[in-house]
Amino acid sequence: MVQDRFYATGKRKNAIARVWLTPGTGKVIVNEIDATVYFAGMFKTHTLNKPFKVTETSEQYDVMATLKGGGKSAQADALCHGISKALLDVSLENRLPLKRSGLLTRDPRIKERKKYGQKGARAKFQFSKR
Repeated sequence: MVQDRFYATGKRKNAIARVWLTPGTGKVIVNEIDATVYFAGMFKTHTLNKPFKVTETSEQYDVMATLKGGGKSAQADALCHGISKALLDVSLENRLPLKRSGLLTRDPRIKERKKYGQKGARAKFQFSKR
């Protein structure tokens, strides 16, 4: 049986993207809204197309995704990561170009925790001499 739906999860900071790829015309739907509307006013829409350009599969798959957590920028990066992992499920031939462009690597940078006795992770309360 040929599978016509591919699923993957992408992450960045606190953002989590659940991504489903289906053969189609290249539509990207995020949380039941078109991606250009969801990420309106941001220049992150080119980030979503990068995995397709690298694997030369642009406008061959429709993307349906649900995003949770984080901000819009982190969500866009999580979506890009999820699309890349789903394209890996489509064909193992996609692995080398995706790996070379760094799209399969999850960005490990997260927010540093606040320390006790301090104002924040690195910020301290103002020191008073008198």
